[in-house]
This record gives sequence, structure tokens and C-alpha cells, in this order.
Amino acid sequence: MPEKKLPILRADIRNHYITDEAAAVRKLIGDLDLSEAARKEIVDKAAHLVADLRRADDPGVMETFLSEYGLTTEEGVALMCLAEALLRVPDEITMDALISDKIAPADWSKHLGHSSSPLVNASTWGLMLTGKVVHPLGDGALDVVGQLRKLVKRVGEPVIRTAVSQSMKVLGHQFVLGRNIQEAMDRARGMEKKGCSYSYDMLGEAARTAEDAQRYFMAYSKAISSISERIRNHDIRSNPGISVKLSALHPRYEYTQKRRVLDEMVPRLSSLVFQAKNAGMGFNIDAEEADRLDLSLDIIEAVLSNPDLKGWDGFGVVVQAYGPRAAYVIDWLYALSKKLNRKIMVRLVKGAYWDTEIKLAQVMGYEGYPVFTRKAATDVSYLACAKKLLSMTDHIYPQFATHNAHSVAAILEMAEGNDDFEFQRLHGMGEGLHDLVMKQNKNRCRIYAPVGVHEDLLAYLVRRLLENGANSSFVNQVLDEKVPPEKVVRDPVTAILEYPSIANDKIPLPSAIYGKARANSSGINFPNPATLADFDKARNEFKAYKWRAVPRIDGKEVEGKLHKVKNPSLFSDIVGECSDATEQDVAKAITVAVSGAPGWRQVPAEERAAILERIADLYESHRVELMALLSREAGKSLMDGIAEVREAADFCRYYALRAREDAANGDMVGRGLFICISPWNFPLAIFTGQIVAALVAGNSVIAKPAEQTPLIAARAIELMLEAGIPGDVLQFLPGDGAVVGAALVSDPQVKGVCFTGSTDTAQRISRGMAENADPEAPLIAETGGLNAMIVDSSALPEQAVRDIVASAFQSAGQRCSALRVLYVQEDVAEKVTKMLDGAMAELRVGNPWDISVDVGPVIDAEAKAMIETHCDKLESEGKLIRKIPVPKEGGKGCYVGPAAYRIGDINELEREIFGPVLHIATFKAQDVSKVVEKINATGYGLTLGLHTRVDTRVQDVCDLAHVGNLYVNRNQIGAVVGVQPFGGEGLSGTGPKAGGPLYLRRFMKKPESEKPLHVASSDDTEDAAVSKEVLALAIEARKAQLKWDRQDDRLSLLRDIVGGLGENAAREMTTALESAAGYDPRPKDLIGPTGESNRLSLHGRGVMICAGKSALPLATRALLTGNTILLADAPLEADEVIAAFEKSKLPKGLISSLPVPLSSLLVSSLPSLGGVALTVGEYDFVRYRKAVAAREGAIIPLITSTQNWDYMVAERALSIDTTASGGNAKLLAANEA
Repeated sequence: MPEKKLPILRADIRNHYITDEAAAVRKLIGDLDLSEAARKEIVDKAAHLVADLRRADDPGVMETFLSEYGLTTEEGVALMCLAEALLRVPDEITMDALISDKIAPADWSKHLGHSSSPLVNASTWGLMLTGKVVHPLGDGALDVVGQLRKLVKRVGEPVIRTAVSQSMKVLGHQFVLGRNIQEAMDRARGMEKKGCSYSYDMLGEAARTAEDAQRYFMAYSKAISSISERIRNHDIRSNPGISVKLSALHPRYEYTQKRRVLDEMVPRLSSLVFQAKNAGMGFNIDAEEADRLDLSLDIIEAVLSNPDLKGWDGFGVVVQAYGPRAAYVIDWLYALSKKLNRKIMVRLVKGAYWDTEIKLAQVMGYEGYPVFTRKAATDVSYLACAKKLLSMTDHIYPQFATHNAHSVAAILEMAEGNDDFEFQRLHGMGEGLHDLVMKQNKNRCRIYAPVGVHEDLLAYLVRRLLENGANSSFVNQVLDEKVPPEKVVRDPVTAILEYPSIANDKIPLPSAIYGKARANSSGINFPNPATLADFDKARNEFKAYKWRAVPRIDGKEVEGKLHKVKNPSLFSDIVGECSDATEQDVAKAITVAVSGAPGWRQVPAEERAAILERIADLYESHRVELMALLSREAGKSLMDGIAEVREAADFCRYYALRAREDAANGDMVGRGLFICISPWNFPLAIFTGQIVAALVAGNSVIAKPAEQTPLIAARAIELMLEAGIPGDVLQFLPGDGAVVGAALVSDPQVKGVCFTGSTDTAQRISRGMAENADPEAPLIAETGGLNAMIVDSSALPEQAVRDIVASAFQSAGQRCSALRVLYVQEDVAEKVTKMLDGAMAELRVGNPWDISVDVGPVIDAEAKAMIETHCDKLESEGKLIRKIPVPKEGGKGCYVGPAAYRIGDINELEREIFGPVLHIATFKAQDVSKVVEKINATGYGLTLGLHTRVDTRVQDVCDLAHVGNLYVNRNQIGAVVGVQPFGGEGLSGTGPKAGGPLYLRRFMKKPESEKPLHVASSDDTEDAAVSKEVLALAIEARKAQLKWDRQDDRLSLLRDIVGGLGENAAREMTTALESAAGYDPRPKDLIGPTGESNRLSLHGRGVMICAGKSALPLATRALLTGNTILLADAPLEADEVIAAFEKSKLPKGLISSLPVPLSSLLVSSLPSLGGVALTVGEYDFVRYRKAVAAREGAIIPLITSTQNWDYMVAERALSIDTTASGGNAKLLAANEA
């Protein structure tokens, strides 16, 4: 067969980025082509190695450690979290909190899902405190935590702090050869005398800033200079070498920045390569994440093609066998080396980012995984690639990095006397095995040795321990006498073929992570250049396309005067034309929608749900067009565009699922006509989510898009109608909010409004509805926020800065969830701010049609002017930290440079600045709770970010923060439908959460609530001012509510109260508790991607007024759901209930009786109210709806006695990146399944 040319080989690599796993593994087995007899002989030889190793005096530190206990345990995770964070923490308060957090019992189950805290066992503490594994006496029953507590009391925290810090350094010393290259080379001499050589790796995270990249470059350069002084041989294979991470040499080493990276990286890397060539040493390019592979190959080809490198055989490349591209990469490297007539080194490794790749594929919605899902498949790939390399030694010098005796035995068998290769191991691991193999076979062995200060140990150490700590890994089992040697070195071909399926059935495909009932939305694998090229070609058809948006009533377009819609990135680009609806259009649309509602309500929920799923499918099949339109009309980047199409599809499928489940569990029906008013910042996703929720719940809808983005909305409406939504059920009215929106929300025929936008507009809508709409018509509003992030000194700065940049500047800061105020602990503020400054300098502002652009335009001139006015004020006060200049052509679009400013506190901001502007404040280590209280005091409660390694601090913040979405050790944007239900409380929204389990119910009602809700005002109770007595009751109730809400045993406590009541009161309360049987205060785990914990919990809204004859059942439901009660106009039984509460040991103020009758003034002016619940048929609901709407601040619900408990709760979502301080132990365990 003729040899393939390089471009064809590159195409092969790209075609197998994500491929059929079973077919790929079967091909590798065929390529390996080892007979059963040969495979058995390899196992026998490997088993002998294991037996010899078990008899050895010093099998190795790592092996001994892991034989004591594997790291797929909670104890192991606790140790790694402590080791990872402790060495970088500068202040004693956080250090003590971290130590206490990891070794002292704490009830984390409430928020974090653990049944008890991890206890660090005796062998671990032996290792930590002495550097050796200590076997406990007797049966090993040693109370480590108890001993530590006694020790703390006896010697004090400073001594413990010093001891633990020292133990972490001892642990680091086992796996890091030296703190600098000189120290490392001095330590290396011992093993060099035994015949080993070294490859030095400079520890550190990927560069986040240009300064980082320059520092790493200089470190590499100095290391090469130092190593060159020790070069003694003409044969490069016998000399020490160096390993280089490309991500350390460039702050934007990403496929999206390909042109820039090639221009800047090739000269930079070439400089180091020539330095290594002149020294006569090896120079290896380390392997990194899958999305960087193609870019790496471009750089490798560009550097290696330099003719001045001729005659030097020291250039090396690392290939990871766990991906289906590995064999194709080797073919390409071989063809390249032949073309250039060079000999290159190829280091074959299993792969170091397996869990990261699995999670990323799930998050991004790829069609499969870029890695094999079973460890045995990776082992097969390793052997097949090894065999391939051994056949290429004319142009490749193979380097086999492995600690697995089976892999070693197989390579020796396949080499058949060919000694032109070497084995490699990591410093601190595999020494016993490789010492044995060297003695028996006289082969070469090179040690891969990390060099750096212990603070930089994190990524390396945790990765190694987790990689090898899985219960069935070779390193874990090699010394375990209970595991027979033959099992430790089992043949991977036999193992993989014995599974019921080659692909791991315990790791669902990304499309199936939510189970059979709901498909995950599909993403686009842009890191694959072939995929990106196909996308660009398809998208270019829409580069100059003109769309059209006109009112659509009863399925027909209504013609009118058209105006141009411009691209905010480029004013000269006319995206399309729009005709605004008139008052006559509004009136006609309402008439049609009201008449269409009854028939649609009768359509079975299953049919409505099926239409939603068709809408999702249509969105995905038209995603290229939708993304082009999002880019040109709304200034969305490529990544934001695909995320928005996916979110819209997710809303459709999630609400379809919820509708089916709700229909099966209840008898609720649609309300009638819903008005959906959506924002310009998510003109497809939120627009769609509102509409499909209302539709699938059985309502007709009039959709009013934002003035700035009518075209994307019009296209979405077309696809909805195409999917089967009847024309008389869905009307579309583009136009000005003051004209179209105001007319819609004030019409008395409207049965509900769903709105996303500013808090001020939501309050205006609330008041308009109170004046005109059905008093029971709900307003579902999601509004803005003054969102903060707290970063303490235990956080990893690189991770924090990555998430700060994304949260504050992605989408040009035009997200409701975006970060506005960053609080950094003062002990690390300078370091974090400096790194943030450098990371901001790397951002590219421009037209988001270009994939390399990070920050696009703001939406219009009005938004730009508002942001710039705010920035000018801060700059005049000398508060600027960094501002990114807009591009030279910035005047042709609405660009605002991302900026960061110093402020003293969040209360300096009067309102949300909706753009790429970040404000930074500092706090003292002991003041985390005070910071949360300041954030709460703003009245907003949408998102909050927290970066910390102290788990108890996470719980404390959870308890204190009044926010709808709390994100831990990750960014605080991009909530995923059904995984992180989104919506705030207080000034940030009414609830329920979009993409959450309670959302659809708000669009529905019980059939019996057709009867009149209210009576005409007859009593006209005197509206006296709120007395001091009433105010005192409200304040006491608010204090009690904060405690009561944290108790999750409220049901049993209320039942205890009921047990001591008279017959009537007991019956009313018992019936009320039974009616809320669906309420569960326990946090609910939501299914999502691996490596995350996503939980939804229900909380009380605050202090509730419960009034009228049904006050007692209303109060019972409100108490159950975490609220406290002020009773008004209540029946006599209420006194008995209040007395029972006062006699109990429960907090004072849970339930009180107001000394005055209910009045509209009381409702409109009493502070701290969370809701008002009235008995049907007793009150003038219009009057009280107006009173509720007249309140300043948060929009609170007016609840009727016929409504469910879900009106009384606020939902809070907690999302934690559980892999932040290391790898994903749980997923790694599944790899063995």
C-alpha cells in the first residue's frame, strides 16, 4: 500500500477525534495481532515481575502508600484537598480552618451531600507526619481525630499548623526531585550512577498571563543551560533531557487563537529547541488536553521543519494512548520524520486528563468522547501503539512511560531483540519495577522528574495519585498480596472482550447523561478543525443574509412600515428589517389568543410535549442559521451562540418532560392567555423558554421580543409554528415596550405575564397588572442582580482568575448572572489582582463572527453610554486597575473595553452596571460572614460565586446567602436547564426558577379556581399607619424565620404542636400538612455532568401575612415551608395554636397575631414581608393586589387559600465543581467498571 501523504494523515487524525469506540478498539486489537499463546506468555512473565517486586526490600513509596489505601476513598480526597491547598495559604486563620475542615467531623450532609466528614486514617497521618507509612498497632483501631484534638489542646494550633505544613512538604519531597534545577540534578546523581537518565519537567500551572509565559520561558531556558553543563555523552539517548508544556509558554494556547499562537509560539519554542540542540540533549513536547492536540501538531511541524535542526535526534513528542487518535498521530509523526529525514523521540504514555475529557464532552454535548471509556481499552491502545513504534525505529526512538508490569513485559516480548528504545517512569513511582527490569534486561530507563517549589505541586501530585489510586490500577494492586499476580497483570485484550460492551455502559454518552426521558442538547466539536471548517462554510451562507420580522397574528404576517435592524458589531451590516406592532395589532392578537386558549387547553399534555420536542429538533437542525443570526443581531460569540441554541433546545425537552410528569401527578390546567416579554441578551433561549413553558402548560401566548432583537425571535416563531403550534395559540408582536408591552400587560383578559428584564420594569408591570389584570394572574419575573464572588486564600488563584474572567467579561458582561463585584481576601488580593490584570490583557475585543474574539459589542448606543458614564466616574476617582482598549475599528460598532476598578464595598454601587465592568473589594480572613451580609443587604439575590477549599465555609455561606444560584469553585454563568435551575430572590425575581421542577406549575391552576376569588370592598378598614407594636412583631418574626428556615425537621415539629391542640385546630392543621405532601425540605440532587454536585433546596420566602377564615391552614403550609407568620382576622382557634407554639421550645416569633385587622396600608408598607396569603371570598383581591404592587423593593406574591405550597417557597441551587482540588475519583472508579 502506498504511503499516505501528511495532509491525508492529518485528516485521519481529525476524523478520529471522536469515533465509534467499539470499532476503534477492535481495529487496535487487530493491529496488535498477538496470538492467545503470546498474550499468555506475556501475562506469565509479568506475573513473575510482580512476584519479584513483592519480595523486594523497597518496592517504592507510591506503591507502599497505595497498598495501605486507595484514593477512591473520601479519606484520600480529604488528604489531597489538604495537600493541594495548604502550602499556598498565607494566613493562619484560613490555614487553621482548612486543617480543621479536613480532619474534624462536621455535618456536611445538609448542603454538600456527605453523610459525615472524611476521617483521615492512621496510615495517612503516619505518612503525612513522618514521610513514611506507619502500620498501627493491634487491629489498627486508632482514633486519629481524637488524638489530634487532644494534641491541639495540649500544644496549640500553631504547632499543629507547623506540623501539617511540614508533612505536606515531606509528601512533596517524595514526588518532586528538587525545588530548582540545580537541587534536582544534585539529587539525580544517585540514580544516574545506577544507569538511569532523567527528563526534567518544570512544575506549574498553564500560563494565564504574558508575564507567566515569560517566566516559564526563562525557567526552561535556564534549566537547559544548567543541564547542558552536565552533558557527557555524544548519544542523546544517554543524556538528560527536558520536557516542555506548550500551555506554559503562551497565555492563550487555545485552538480559537490558532493564528496568534502559531505566530508567537513557533519562534519562542524554536529558541528553546535550538538551545537544546546546541547542548546535545533531548527536548520533549508534553501532551495536553484533547482540544489542543491539533494545534500542537501544527506547532511541532513548523518548528521541526527548520532545516537547521538536521542531524539532531533530540526532538521529542508525547503521545497519549487513551485517545482513539493516538495511532494516527504516530503515523503522522513517522511520515513527518521521514519527510524531513530526522529521527525523533516519541514518548508513549497512557494519558493524564481522562476525567477532564469525559466531563468536557458531557458539558459541551459532543457526540462521544475523545478518550476510551474503559481502562482496558487504553491498555490495548498502548500495546498497539507500542508495537507500531517498535516497527518505526529507523526514524523514531520509542520511549515507553509505564509503571505497569504487563505493559513492560509485552513491550519486551514485542521488541524481539530490538533494543533501540527506553522505558520511563515518574520520580517517586515505579522504581522497584524498573530496577528489576533493568537488572534482568539491561535496558535503558529514564526518570521523568518534576522540578519546582512545593506550592506548584498541586496539578502534578493530585493527578498522579488519582491516576494510580483507582482500586484496580496496577500501582494500587501491585503490593496487595490478596490480589493474585495474574490478576494484577491481566491481559487487556481478554479483559475488554469479556465486558458486555466495549464502550463503558456506566459512562453514558453525552447525549444520554439525563437518562432515557430527556436527551441532552447537541454541541459542536469546534476544536476539530474539520468540524470548524464545515461550520464556517455553512455559516458563510448567512453572512449577508437579510431576515425579516413582522407581527404574526392567527398564523398570518401583518404588513407594516419596516425599519432596519443593524449589527451592533458593525453598523454598516444590515441584518434585516422589522415592522412594529400597532395598538390595533395588540387588540386583535389578544382577541385571537383568548379564543384559541380553551381548545389548546384540551389538547392532551402528551401531544403538547411532543410538539416541544419537535421544536428542539428544528432548532438543532437550523443551528448554523440561528448562530449566524445571534452573532449578527445580538453580538454573540460562536461559543455563546451554540450555548444559546442548546439552552433553547434544553428548555423545550425539559419542559416536555416536566409536562408529562406533572400531567401524570395532578389535575392542573392552563390559565388562559399568557404574555411573554423577553430580553435582548438571550433573545433565543429565554424567549423560547418562556413561550414553550406557557404553551406546554396549556396556555395561549402572545410573545413580545426585545426591541433590539426581533429577527431571531421571528425566526424562532416560524420554527415553533412549523413544529405544530397552532396559529391561534401563538401570536408574535415585535415593537416598543412602552407601546406594545404596556398595552399587553394591562389588559384585563390576560391570565399571566412572564417577564425577564430590569427590576424597575418588572415593578411597573406588577403595578399595571394590579390595576387591570385578573388579580390571580401571576407575574413570573426574572430580573437583575448585583452579583458577587468571594475568593479566599485557600483558592487556587489560576482557577479563580479563569472563572472571574469568564463570569465578568464573557458575553461582554451582558448576562443577568454576570459577576459585578469581586471580594478577594486581602492576604492574596495583590497576587490575584495582578494575575487578573494580566489575564484581562489577553482578552480580544472585536466582531464575534471571528472565533478568536473573546468580547463582542454591547447591545446598543444607550447601553454603551450608560456604561461609559459609570467608568468615567470611577476613573476620575482614580480607581482603575485595567481597561482593555477597543479595536481601532471600534467606532463602527458598540464596543466597550472590559475594565476592572477598585472599590471599598458593594454598597458603593447604586445599581447593576450591565456590561464588561468588574469592581474589586478586599476583606479580612475572619470577615467572610460579614461580606455575605453586605451582599444580602443590597436586596438583590441572583448569583453568588465562592472560591474556597474549606468545605465548612461553603456550608456557612449557603446558610447565610440569600441568592438563587450559588456556584462553588467554578464560574457563575451558564446555568444549565434542569441541572442548575435559574432565578433569584428579593430584587432579583419572583420565582419559580426557569428550568426547574416548579416552573410549569406557576403557569397552571386548579380547575376549581374558576369561581370568583374576591368580593367587592365593603369594610374599608381604616388604613392607619403601621404601629410600633406591629413593626416589633415583624422584626421578631424575621429573626425567627432565619433560624426556622434552617431546620429540616419542621414537619415533625409541627406534628408535635398538632398533637397538643383541640379537635378543630388539630384537624385544620393536619389537613393542611396532608395537602402539602409533595413538599420535601431535603436538598434534591439534580442529574448533570460528571465532576459536579448540583443540588436544589427549598427555603421559606420570609414573613407571611395569613388572613381570614383559612388563616390557620395557610399558616400551617407557610410554616412547613420555612416561613414565619403574622395572622390577621384569624378564627379563634388561632389563639390556641399561638399559645401552643409559645409553650414549646421552638424559637419565639414563629407565629403571632396582628393586633389590628388587615388593611391595604399594612400590606403595602410593612417591611420584610415575603408574601400575603388571603382566604378566598373574604377580601377585595384587586385592592390587595394593588397594595402588594405598591410596595417598594422585592415583588412578593399574593397567595390564595386555593393555591399550593409552592407559592410559599424560594428555590436555591448550589453547583459545586467537585474536581477543583484534583481529579474525579468517582469517575476514575467507573473507568474500571
